[in-house]
Amino acid sequence: MHGRVKLKSTAQQEEEKRKEREKKLKIYVAARDAIFTKRMEGVLDDEALQLTQQLLSSNPDFATLWNYRREILLHLETVREEDDVQKTYEAELLFLESCLKVNPKSYGSWHHRGWVSARLPRPDWARELGLCDRCLSLDDRNFHCWDYRRMVVKMSGVPVDQELQFTDRLIGSNFSNYSSWHYRSTLLPLLHPESPDPPSPCHQPSHSSPPPSPQTHSHRVCEEQLLKEYELVQNAFFTDPNDQSAWFYYRWLLGRAEREEMISCVFVSREEERVAVAFSRPVNASSSGLMLVLDGQPQRVEWRSVHPHFRHSPVWICELPPGTISDIINEHNLTVHWTEKHTHRDCALYTGRSESWCRDSATDQELFRSELSVEKTSVLQSELQSCNQLLELEPQNKWCLLTIVLLMRALDPLGYERETLSHFQTLKEVDSMRSAYYGDLCSKFMIENTILKMEYAEVRVFSLSDKNLTMLCHLDQLLLVTHINLSCNQLLRLPPQFAMLQCLEVLEADDNTIENLDGLYYLPKLQEVSLKNNQISKLSDLQLLASCPKLTCLDLRGNPVTQIANIQSELTELLPSVTDLLI
Repeated sequence: MHGRVKLKSTAQQEEEKRKEREKKLKIYVAARDAIFTKRMEGVLDDEALQLTQQLLSSNPDFATLWNYRREILLHLETVREEDDVQKTYEAELLFLESCLKVNPKSYGSWHHRGWVSARLPRPDWARELGLCDRCLSLDDRNFHCWDYRRMVVKMSGVPVDQELQFTDRLIGSNFSNYSSWHYRSTLLPLLHPESPDPPSPCHQPSHSSPPPSPQTHSHRVCEEQLLKEYELVQNAFFTDPNDQSAWFYYRWLLGRAEREEMISCVFVSREEERVAVAFSRPVNASSSGLMLVLDGQPQRVEWRSVHPHFRHSPVWICELPPGTISDIINEHNLTVHWTEKHTHRDCALYTGRSESWCRDSATDQELFRSELSVEKTSVLQSELQSCNQLLELEPQNKWCLLTIVLLMRALDPLGYERETLSHFQTLKEVDSMRSAYYGDLCSKFMIENTILKMEYAEVRVFSLSDKNLTMLCHLDQLLLVTHINLSCNQLLRLPPQFAMLQCLEVLEADDNTIENLDGLYYLPKLQEVSLKNNQISKLSDLQLLASCPKLTCLDLRGNPVTQIANIQSELTELLPSVTDLLI
């Protein structure tokens, strides 16, 4: 047995490790307590700096120590010369590099580095960019590093075209670099902004002035550059069809600019002496400077959203003083001013008319699709053909299927409606975990198509029966609808946004699974409601119907609520205006 190394048992090894951990823990706790004591006593010296460095070297995610360290450095700024401060902060940057080696995704380390770099008397931004390059070469999805890089680029004024070349390099080496694709989407609008007066050629920066720095403004991308991007991203998803990074970027390319902030519709009712205003986005009219002028005279009115749940809403209403516009032999001119956005919209209520409106249609607003140039249409058709070819090779690829749907929406949403429905059915089969998402997205597209059809026909009747709808959207576009049919779908509720249908007279929503009627709140013209074969189970679910003053006909057959004892008398008491009750 002599000369052989004695092997320790597993139990002995674990015991020694435990003792070693306890020893390190005691040292750590003692140092931590010493630091806390110094901070409580207001000590801001080099010793405290050294103590915090000891602990942060092993645990760089101790936020309190970084805070204390910044307090010390701020104090040292006041008692040292600029050159000494420069050296102190340069040493801090070196220390931070060691912390990042311990944890490259340390929130505290990256935040502190940004703080130090911003306070350096003479920062070396080239060095910081080099550090970012090294970190991203190790992990190209380190979003802490990406955030820091954007700060460095902004502070140092790196030209946009140089940063775009940086994304070219990273994407070229790895198509799956989601962060690079995203960064590219923020740079392109700066370097190739869309002209405010399309169509026009891409903006060409002047040779006498440098390109702008990133994160100074944001616009859409001009068409010429978009067409080049389509080719780049197509190379990416043909290389790896299952990688989502390029597909997400492609969806961004197919997206449209945010809608212009404006008043999209003004509706006035002589009978109710009510004005309804629809905006292109949800607003808070009580704080947005909304003013109503009637026949040249400003009116003192109180604006309210269509539902108590909404502080911000696309639709706002107000009641005029009694007798203001009720005389049918007089003509009235209204103007709604949105002073916050320096815009307005006029509406004339002519003699003999009980109501009037002035609006932009969904087509006029390019709400669901943008008008395409001949060149862009040709390119998108080519893209659709390429994606269809890829789908033949990868028939189960959900990203390809979804992109084909989006291309069809961009080209001709009505013409491709049948194909769109078929692709959504396939998506639900190949990606069953997200079938609810695809159901909602399909519902959204079907509602958009129906709005377009309604506007082309110039009618106020809206039929969405038997469309397998799982949700409702774009209800602000239905302000003028008088009759809506939602029967034979898969709706669970009528959401609060349904109260935007201020002109609604007849609602059919039979054969759904509706349990909630939150949206049937104070609809002033609603007369008939049919809710046969739904899941309304409590009398309280019908409470909001009492706020509809003209409701006379209600059909609740096939709902659990009809099994409640004395339901007839209960409903009569709850809804006294209803004279035709079917249960």
